[in-house]
Amino acid sequence: MKLAQRNYYGKALEFLGKTRKDVVVLDADLASSTMTSKFLHAAPDRFVEVGIAEQNMIGISAGLAASGKTVFASTFAVFATGRCWEQIRLAVAYPKLNVKIVATHCGISVGADGTSHQALEDISLMRSLPNMTVISPADAHETYDATLAIAEKDGPFYMRMGRSEVPTVLPEDTGFTIGKANVLVDGKDVSLVGTGQMVHACLEAAKILKKEGISAEVVNMSTIKPLDTVTLSRSIGRTGCVVTAEEHSIIGGLGSAVAEYISEESFAPLTRIGTRDTFGESGTPDELFRKYGLTAEDVASAAKKTMAKRARS
Repeated sequence: MKLAQRNYYGKALEFLGKTRKDVVVLDADLASSTMTSKFLHAAPDRFVEVGIAEQNMIGISAGLAASGKTVFASTFAVFATGRCWEQIRLAVAYPKLNVKIVATHCGISVGADGTSHQALEDISLMRSLPNMTVISPADAHETYDATLAIAEKDGPFYMRMGRSEVPTVLPEDTGFTIGKANVLVDGKDVSLVGTGQMVHACLEAAKILKKEGISAEVVNMSTIKPLDTVTLSRSIGRTGCVVTAEEHSIIGGLGSAVAEYISEESFAPLTRIGTRDTFGESGTPDELFRKYGLTAEDVASAAKKTMAKRARS
């Protein structure tokens, strides 16, 4: 079953609007796309439509948070992280304010909107900021649970979602623990560490590899910062090699975070699946995933190459 993560973000906001009087939601003229409109209907007196003024949205969010509110600010990822980076850095991250920046339309699965709207650098931009927690849920159910979880924890957060419907990989009411990765499939030959909708690609890759007698462990790394190095280390200890998969550039994202850890602590062979120092282009999500090497078959192929590196080391 496929579900849109942004719909479940909206549902979680609607619940918060009815149960939490301190929650305020801001949007930048995209409420019907980010699904913050669901909060508008639940709590119209605590919804702020700032218009096409994303940088002002961050400033207003910071002011509301400084006044004791729990603030959610949403727009498309290219605007939330690129256009607003300076405002986020100084007005939200530096003072550690309780602002949750939740962006939709991330990655190349935005599709036909093309390069201008395909955020492939947002994790990198947000991960580099001190005090910022970065989350990329695997599916709609995890998005719902993660939204409720970040509402409970004080401080700056960045959470990313795609535009299109994505396969469901987790049951409802699984719950969400910030900073905790989850092993979805046990394995002994290679670790497939995915984030966002690439977790599904890792699960499908594990099925492909199983037919070839390869036992792949699948890890859902939905919190990218702070990275769950304990779960990662245990997985690498079992398999000896790792493939990361993300709908994002391999520069600065999940792959970089894992590479940084491995270079200092683990010394295991690593292959990173993601876009490779390039912009996207217009096309259907399926076409773009094939072109940029983000399919389950690509993950499976990378797994075998990484296992071969381990054998030579």
